[in-house]
Amino acid sequence: MKKSFNIDEFLLKYPHVEKIIEEKNINTEVLKDIYNDFVDYKVSYENQAGFISNILRSQPMVHSVKSRLKEPDRLIEKIIRKTEDRRLKYGDDFQFTLNNYKNEINDLIGIRVIHIFKDQWQDIHEFITKTWKVIEVTANVREGDNTKKFEELNIEVRSRISGYRSVHYLVEFYPTNEKVIAEIQVRTIFEEGYGEIDHRLRYSHIEIPEILKSNLLLFNRIVGSADEMASLINDLSKEWVSKEEELLKVIKEQKEEIERLKSINK
Repeated sequence: MKKSFNIDEFLLKYPHVEKIIEEKNINTEVLKDIYNDFVDYKVSYENQAGFISNILRSQPMVHSVKSRLKEPDRLIEKIIRKTEDRRLKYGDDFQFTLNNYKNEINDLIGIRVIHIFKDQWQDIHEFITKTWKVIEVTANVREGDNTKKFEELNIEVRSRISGYRSVHYLVEFYPTNEKVIAEIQVRTIFEEGYGEIDHRLRYSHIEIPEILKSNLLLFNRIVGSADEMASLINDLSKEWVSKEEELLKVIKEQKEEIERLKSINK
């Protein structure tokens, strides 16, 4: 049975938005219509998320892919929070409606792409930009991170106080006559672990206690070091394989020369 929108239950879950609804004169009936419309599209969006995920899995540098749809309650909460931002952009008369919410909220479909080594990102980046129409790319970095590779590709860099690292893509495609926008997040396996922990802690507290905040930042530095260590190990492994191949080639040539000399002496 399809769940319907109940404003009273919603406000119990998200009490902080009640004041925004009143101040911005947001029509709760429109919120209900958007909620129900999104629920109606859920199966279609799940299929589209699966389709995108399977394409991404074909890229050799990709370790794993996860997809998710925005929860209907989370969608409504975000619409309420983003109303002020959109009014600054479009004017005081702006309202989210059935006709515009799919274009204004860009993470209805979310895809997470995980890779192991940092230098694998560029291959994945090229794959995404060649496969879909990319309408926006943002590199989220920690203050002090090397951003040269992003700047060379004219990618917007956003420094995050939390230390969150991930490259976000908004891609546009038409599985039907209706345009769909999906968000693809690309990060290393270490960045994924940190991101999950950071996300859970932030949603568990209205405001993160200072002791947790300071330990999160320490953990973030360790994650950055782990990524660098993994990249170093990968480079050393490649160099070792190259030397092994050279050595095997020399041994093979020596054996061939020995056999040649033996044949001459017969």
